[in-house]
Amino acid sequence: MKLYIPVAAGVEASVKRQLLQLGYGECPAIRGRIELEGDWKDVARLNVCLRAGERVLIGVGEFPSPDFDALFTGVSALPWEEFLSPRSRILMDGKCVKSNLMAVKATGGVVKKAIAERLMKKFGTRTLDERGERAIVGVYLYGDIAYLTLDTSGDGLHKRGYRVRTYEAPLRETTAAAMIESSFFRFGKPFADLFCGSGTIPIEAALYMRNIAPGIVRRFDFTRWKCTPSGVLQAAREEARDLENRTPLPPLFASDVSDKAIEIARFHAARAGVEKDIRFCLQDMRQFSSEERFGVLISNPPYGERMGDTDLRGLYRDFGKVFRSLPDWSCYFLSAYDGAERAFGMRADKKRRLWNGQLACTLYAVFGASPCKK
Repeated sequence: MKLYIPVAAGVEASVKRQLLQLGYGECPAIRGRIELEGDWKDVARLNVCLRAGERVLIGVGEFPSPDFDALFTGVSALPWEEFLSPRSRILMDGKCVKSNLMAVKATGGVVKKAIAERLMKKFGTRTLDERGERAIVGVYLYGDIAYLTLDTSGDGLHKRGYRVRTYEAPLRETTAAAMIESSFFRFGKPFADLFCGSGTIPIEAALYMRNIAPGIVRRFDFTRWKCTPSGVLQAAREEARDLENRTPLPPLFASDVSDKAIEIARFHAARAGVEKDIRFCLQDMRQFSSEERFGVLISNPPYGERMGDTDLRGLYRDFGKVFRSLPDWSCYFLSAYDGAERAFGMRADKKRRLWNGQLACTLYAVFGASPCKK
């Protein structure tokens, strides 16, 4: 099968590195999606193991679609009965880019009607129950070409299952994982998040260090489909558990000025099974210091949405001072504050545009000294 992994802008390289580590070789990234070939075992492995990908889609077919008639005919010719049943609860997702068919809602209606007519014909029924398993059908129109997919994940892969309590301005788990994967943070290296909020970054760091698959305990839509071979998800989970790192970790430090944030972060870390790997502290970031020579700061500081009347420029200035007191550390921070780099007081060695939900942000990387050169 052709598989697609949608990725947020700016994290393509991180997902491609993860795919290499999983043994999939070089995979092209086209129009915000990474493409590869695979079977049902790969569908299960990718859903369980991917840290920064957003979903795993099966490509059902692609064809020229200059108008609605061509779209209906093309969708009707695809083998939907191989995946769906008369009880399938079909939901639509779509996107139109430089296409004659720019009305996404109308396009979805045409596609769903074509699928329904094919299913009724193939299964010999006059109606579809639509009270059974969920199936999210994607129709993506790029120019005059239509791409039809089925979403095997269901809920987005950022929903690991551990974050159930809300706090201000949450960072998506997949974005946090991409920040960690693209940093110098590796096993045994000191780590600190000085604005931990509800704990997403340190929890993802602990999962990364322990090599705990992010989707190992959650459910996916494809497991409810009759076409899915039995046991593939269980096999993927068993493979992932065999690869977990159970050796002791150096403590990961996480702090915040909010006692509510720390309480929620501890709760989430316990749900993720990594509470013993993280040392949470109610502390202003200005109080942070470390005797460790080398380490990595990875944070998502406030940048307006949850600051109120707080002085943003002063906060980033003081954050920069704390970092400069750790001369051989590296720092990675995500911010939508336009003056972040100037207020921080150091030019970033690398910058990458990322999206945190619907908010355009920049990931700033300031490199410290390499341990091998000391």
